[in-house]
Amino acid sequence: MTDIHGNSAALSAVLQDMECHRISHVYCLGDMIAIGPDTNEVLEALFARSDVTMVAGNHEDAVMALLEGKQPLSHGREREHHEWIAAQLDRSFIPRLARLPRAINEMHEGKHLLMLHYHLNGRQQFLPIEKAPSADKLDALYRHSAADAVCFGHHHPVHYFQSARRSYVNPGSLGCCDRPLARYAVMRLSEEAIVTELKAVPYDNRDFLASYTKRNVPDGDFILNVFHGNQQIVP
Repeated sequence: MTDIHGNSAALSAVLQDMECHRISHVYCLGDMIAIGPDTNEVLEALFARSDVTMVAGNHEDAVMALLEGKQPLSHGREREHHEWIAAQLDRSFIPRLARLPRAINEMHEGKHLLMLHYHLNGRQQFLPIEKAPSADKLDALYRHSAADAVCFGHHHPVHYFQSARRSYVNPGSLGCCDRPLARYAVMRLSEEAIVTELKAVPYDNRDFLASYTKRNVPDGDFILNVFHGNQQIVP
């Protein structure tokens, strides 16, 4: 799962759906916080579990920079939003957020998995979003990698590519969608293959959408339009 973006209702729907599958471990690929107002609820649900491993995303980077008195990469309205998120953040989460890695390399069933928020340069900085990714472009980017699968997020649409070298999986943003759907992926590993199932779980997002107004989220109307497709809140 990736890009929960402060949407606890969507996360709850996914965690409940996972109970229907034999999930051995959950990997959360960054941007758990910001955009949505439920930062503390999301982090509480994730940190309470022993079967979840997380990496840091650009929104964790920005909020942590503010909390540490540094200059975040965000500016303008985005920075104002990050300042609001930082002010709302339960301080008990700060040490754990500070320890989140940039990437995770894991071996399961003889398969090498690389999991990260987004593609990194040599200085461990996130690359600009590739608007039209493809297997060929990703193979070129990861030409020196031994990974059998690269899992990432950051770019909110779903992307799944299978090349002769490896699988590339972006399950899409869990918390930001223009429909009431929470997205994630299930990967089943064996020595012979990696089988990926892209999931989209329906959930009731009316209270979540209404919370932007109720909680006075900075630039709430802009966020609802850009990140949630300006869905109408119907009682």
